Amino acid sequence: MRVKKSVQARARHKKVLAQAKGMQHNRTRSFRLAKQAVTRALEYSYRDRRNRKRDLRALWITRINAAARLEGTTYGKLIAGLKAADIEVDRKVLAELAVSEPKAFAAIVKSATQ
Repeated sequence: MRVKKSVQARARHKKVLAQAKGMQHNRTRSFRLAKQAVTRALEYSYRDRRNRKRDLRALWITRINAAARLEGTTYGKLIAGLKAADIEVDRKVLAELAVSEPKAFAAIVKSATQ
């Protein structure tokens, strides 16, 4: 007996077309184009979940460097001073302090540069 796949195929097509919702033109209507677009979008999202971590770390370092220069030092000297003073504060917290609590950041810089 021949196996028909219409139910499974329709379900698979509906799933892919639902994932392509929000895309433009024939990508939302044509299964073939939707499948290509969804595959590519999933690849980009996988890659960029990793790249986001790099981008955020670079942003934190830039903010810390800018705030450190206002305090009369540089990013590299500040990080070296923090390690020498045995102060364990990660870059995310340092960047947040530099933006929202400049006085606390200044106190950390002062203790690191002594």
